[in-house]
Amino acid sequence: MVERGLMMGFWEGKQVLITGGAGFLGSAIQEQLFLRGVSKEQLTIPRSKEIDLRTWEKCQQVVKDKDIVIHLAAKVGGIGFNQKYPAELFFDNAIMGIQIIEAARREEVEKCVILGTVCAYPKFTPVPFREENLWNGYPEETNAPYGLAKKMLLVQSQAYRQQYGFNSIYLLPVNLYGPRDNFNPESSHVIPALIRKFTEAVRDGEDIVEVWGTGSASREFLYVDDAARAIVLAAEKYNKSDPVNIGAGNEISIKKLVEIIANYTGFKGKIHWDTSKPDGQPRRGLDVSRAESEFGFRASTSFEDGLKRTIEWYQMSTNFRSPEINDHC
Repeated sequence: MVERGLMMGFWEGKQVLITGGAGFLGSAIQEQLFLRGVSKEQLTIPRSKEIDLRTWEKCQQVVKDKDIVIHLAAKVGGIGFNQKYPAELFFDNAIMGIQIIEAARREEVEKCVILGTVCAYPKFTPVPFREENLWNGYPEETNAPYGLAKKMLLVQSQAYRQQYGFNSIYLLPVNLYGPRDNFNPESSHVIPALIRKFTEAVRDGEDIVEVWGTGSASREFLYVDDAARAIVLAAEKYNKSDPVNIGAGNEISIKKLVEIIANYTGFKGKIHWDTSKPDGQPRRGLDVSRAESEFGFRASTSFEDGLKRTIEWYQMSTNFRSPEINDHC
């Protein structure tokens, strides 16, 4: 879903920096902007191999002469990655965001859009997560360093608005998925990790797939194109200090998710749950009413359709021919 022509005037003549813009979410945001009439010449998409945003001078360099900054760049991963690299996840995410926001303020950038994370919420937040509950406890331990690093950017955003009148907004996206996601088993999140695992099991004729945890945890997932549309809408319309949840408003258990992906990939074997591994946060599901009331965002891609597109993209990209997808789980 794309609001063709909506707010095209907002972007006219503006120079836009998208940190992390060549990645999974960034490429989807680029597509949304192109549909609004933004040209490639208006966009700056720094590559991490060339521009290290942990370096202050590089942050100053990329924000120069920009009107809008959308800060997506992050070091991220699944539970195993979070457990292996907690220090790097804290430092890299905190320092990149802090420096980009400060550089944008000094450059007098018109607006800064900051992407936080659902991992910033307390471990036992009541479901659905409401933005006012963000500070009511400590995040789930396996992703706390990452979640807290990103959460500090909300503090910075609000402080800069209070002291400097700097227009920065803070969005809290739920777990994203879709084509072009990260399918690297070392660092991928749950959906791409499971898609790869089950696809390879079918390809290799394996009859058992091992999955971490008990399956009792729940998650909410948002299709990447919907997330991109939400971010662009917020850039156009939202100008307040309060954080805003970005999600689909639907919760699914990991057990059910595994069953659906097994079915869609044609896996007929057994699933072994390794209960020695952590489940992560017990539940995740967002109250998404603020995003709808403030800038008119509502997710439009059903989970089933988005999951099928993601599986088909991955299998096509790996030259895997899947058995026909069964729509009945």
